[in-house]
Amino acid sequence: MTPDPLPVQRDRFDLPEDVAYLNCAYMSPQLRTVSEAGIEAVKRKAQPWRLAPSDFFTSLEKLRHQFGALTGLDSEGVALGPSVSYGMATAASNIALREGDQVLVLADEFPSPFYAFSAAAALAGAEVLTIPRPPSAEWTQQILAAIDERTAVVAIPPCHWTDGATVDLVAIGAAAREAGAVLVVDASQWLGAEPMDVTAIQPDVVCAVGYKWLFGPFNLSYAWFAPHLRTGVPLEGNWLSRAGSDDFNRLVEYTENFQSGARRYDMGEASSFIHVPMAIAALTQVEAWGIDRIAAATQQHIKQIVSDAEGLGLSAVPEAHRSAHLVGLTLPADGPSDMPRRFNDAGVYVSFRGGVLRVAPSVYNSREDLTRFRDVLAGCL
Repeated sequence: MTPDPLPVQRDRFDLPEDVAYLNCAYMSPQLRTVSEAGIEAVKRKAQPWRLAPSDFFTSLEKLRHQFGALTGLDSEGVALGPSVSYGMATAASNIALREGDQVLVLADEFPSPFYAFSAAAALAGAEVLTIPRPPSAEWTQQILAAIDERTAVVAIPPCHWTDGATVDLVAIGAAAREAGAVLVVDASQWLGAEPMDVTAIQPDVVCAVGYKWLFGPFNLSYAWFAPHLRTGVPLEGNWLSRAGSDDFNRLVEYTENFQSGARRYDMGEASSFIHVPMAIAALTQVEAWGIDRIAAATQQHIKQIVSDAEGLGLSAVPEAHRSAHLVGLTLPADGPSDMPRRFNDAGVYVSFRGGVLRVAPSVYNSREDLTRFRDVLAGCL
């Protein structure tokens, strides 16, 4: 059954009427409820005597469980960090690579997975194999063709960050398992925007920032590790993640034991008394909306955006490989070099990534926003 598209939620954000913000893939606007949670959290620090030792854990665990419930990933595998690069570095340092192994990444993919695994590969004498961009946006077949007995890690996203071209993670997950490889997913441009069937995909690691489609604050991200990766070595000597750390009277009884699950990988000061309440407010709203209804709404916007762009002579990722929330429009080589300025001057906000105009609508966008986008685009061509 097709879900009903979510109605426009603009009133939940502080968006001026003269702004058409079509750039959630860059950073989401902040929900009013998230701002309110942050302000209250800042005020709370003014009276530290109100913070009990239990407060270091209660909200953190609530957020861990919320993220798990929203994504279908078990909360025991969730670790909190400051960035995807932190989660990727944790994964790369705990996945054994050998000389001659290969790590597969996509061409022109966001740098976080590349930097983490290229460093790990260099230490082990392994190789990072970059899969070239396919002319038809058919990434899946090229990835499957590259997986063989040398493949140790497949580090890929659900869709390419520059144009939204999708990847069949179910098929790739199956091929990775058959090859004995680990599947590492950077889902920053997916989680919160479209459903992700983690049961069918069976990933080993999933990382995502919180400040894009999950509507949370900057400097808080999520990483999930499969059970076989939950006994590794964390990046930090974080006291909070140690067994028994909830008893502040016994903190100097040093231990090599950790709290259960992937908590050992939490960043230091993961309790973050400002960011965590903001993230909880954000995930609460996303859960109330429903990711399927969010995707149904943005898919309508994407169809209109592509139709208008094609009417102006531009091309987009073919529909069979197109995300419901993010699309890249290929620009003419002789197009005006000042297009970014023209869009900004008109109060229409998009991104230019990898030679394409990236458009990423979300729950706050209206038909009027799309009309303004079309008019500015037409004026540039």
